[in-house]
Amino acid sequence: MNLSKGYLLTLVAVFLTLSILLVEPFLQYVLGAILLAYALYPLQVRLEKYTSSMIAALSLVILTVIGFVTPFMLIIASIMGNTTRILQNLEIESNPIEEIESLIEGYTGQEIDIVGEIAGSTQEIRTVVFEQSTDAFNSVTHFVIGITLGLFIMYYLLKEGDKLIDWLYQTVPLPIDIQRNLYDDISDMMWAVLFGHVFVAIVQGGVAGLGFFATGIPNATFWTIIMMVLAMVPLVGAIPIWGGAVVYLFLLNKPLLAIALFAYSVIVVGLTDDYLRPFAVERYAELNPAVILLGILGGAYTFGIMGLFFGPIILGGLKATLHVVSNSWDRLGEGW
Repeated sequence: MNLSKGYLLTLVAVFLTLSILLVEPFLQYVLGAILLAYALYPLQVRLEKYTSSMIAALSLVILTVIGFVTPFMLIIASIMGNTTRILQNLEIESNPIEEIESLIEGYTGQEIDIVGEIAGSTQEIRTVVFEQSTDAFNSVTHFVIGITLGLFIMYYLLKEGDKLIDWLYQTVPLPIDIQRNLYDDISDMMWAVLFGHVFVAIVQGGVAGLGFFATGIPNATFWTIIMMVLAMVPLVGAIPIWGGAVVYLFLLNKPLLAIALFAYSVIVVGLTDDYLRPFAVERYAELNPAVILLGILGGAYTFGIMGLFFGPIILGGLKATLHVVSNSWDRLGEGW
């Protein structure tokens, strides 16, 4: 390796490190934009036959806002509203502080002034409330900026996706046919995760949620979303949630509803997993359940919520890369 190549590699390492630092605060939103753009790109290609790439990409971004972002924000608002109503409905007894003071004095023989202690801590409470309010404002601001950034990235990925693909073919130092095989394998892995695990999980959680609505389970929308997330985890799925709902109905002395929900969950919800998931795995790529579980848990721990999706894709990408290496290593020249 000569001095010029070493200098170029150093520049690449420096700018790559700085770029990672720039992206890291909004990594979740960037990964989400990439995932959505990849899933919607086939539709972008079809729309470009009838209109310009700009209008097609803008239409898909608007569709994403209507279909994903807005419902997500409404769900959060609903959960917060339910929490507020629960707090407002709590019945506070007339003089609980005096009763507590009397009980403490009766057991210990010592007088205690809870009101005075609370009054003396007012300033500390105000400080804590101010800090929490500032953190909440910063979180909301970061969320709004991240969503906006993600939508912009998604728009340009859709609009200029073909240019990005051409750039990869020209930049990556591999023969075109090897690149094509590598990208095809990674694409199969991504579709296996998107359809075989994300889509199937959404369907399975939604079907299970219908049973919650039908049997009158409280906060059915919230638990439906939780089941959609858990359904992506192999060997676990939505069973802990609907199983807990069955027990809840039994405790309320509603055995018929409990039995109906149990039968519905085992038969109907189970069928969605038994038929849809094998279809996706056979069509796109075979992912071992242990690999999927490792990818989901490790991805969530490393990358946050988007790691649920990208964890298995990363491990699948490693598998695809090793496959290309084993089949094409002899064709690659040594050195530079």
